Amino acid sequence: MFDRLKSILAAGAVVIASLATPALAADAVIGVSIPAATHGWTGGLNYHTKRTIDRMKEAFPNIDFVLATSSSATQQVNDIEDLMARNINALVVLPFESDPLTEPVKAAKAKGVFIATVDRGLAEEGIEDLYVGGDNPQYGTAAAEYFKKKFPDGGKIVVMRGIPTAIDNIRIDAFNAALKDTKIEVLDMQYANWNPDKGFEVMQDYLQRFPEINGVWAGDDDAALGAIEAIKQAERKNVTVLGGSGMNKVIKLVMDGHDMVDADIFYPPTLIIPAIELVTMKFATQAPINGRYVLGSPLITKDNAAEYYFPDAPY
Repeated sequence: MFDRLKSILAAGAVVIASLATPALAADAVIGVSIPAATHGWTGGLNYHTKRTIDRMKEAFPNIDFVLATSSSATQQVNDIEDLMARNINALVVLPFESDPLTEPVKAAKAKGVFIATVDRGLAEEGIEDLYVGGDNPQYGTAAAEYFKKKFPDGGKIVVMRGIPTAIDNIRIDAFNAALKDTKIEVLDMQYANWNPDKGFEVMQDYLQRFPEINGVWAGDDDAALGAIEAIKQAERKNVTVLGGSGMNKVIKLVMDGHDMVDADIFYPPTLIIPAIELVTMKFATQAPINGRYVLGSPLITKDNAAEYYFPDAPY
């Protein structure tokens, strides 16, 4: 699958290099709907979305793009309706939440719009023509395996979920399955919305209710930073925090041997790049693009952290 993805993008690069006239590119309007920069990961998402659109516009002048960023699921539903009024030919969408976005995207599909979903997916399978995302089962399994190795004789951990989305459910299901029949005790799970302020609030609640906590799976690096601050303020010791997504700040903590953070799980906001590029190639080159492209979510430790550290990136 990765070879196929590389071949398609390589073919696109040849087209870009040899593009002589705009007539070689098919006329099309591609709508892109993503969450606004509500936390670090989506901040990186917005950055990579805009720069990818700029590159595609320059390479293919006859392909138009309309970008909408939404601060809520309700706004994103309205944004997609507005994009449909612009007569878009394709929609690249990273849902703010899965359930509210499923019917609007399904309606767009029914009108002949090519649908590419990124990362979070929809609540109903089979709507999208193209999916680009990380390996969410691996994400959840990697977290569970980390705690199993960290606490081989058992331990008490708390979990921060993300927001109500298909990928959060997949991660949690994989996490629970991997911990089945182990001595790890999950004290509680609450939504922290992949947000540092909410992570801080949820962690404060956990610390007040549970006198013994050995580990925290924050589910996301933003939430992890909030959890770390709450633990510091409570002056609790010997608590391990595992986040996820590969934020530079957290990767640096791993590299530097932070007392609470010795690992992270990779899940980059750059997922949006191949989605936009592939949809552009479909209309610029008439390539028969469809299917699922899944990128790995490996565990990052001090041994390999330097490979994932990009200090100049926005996230």
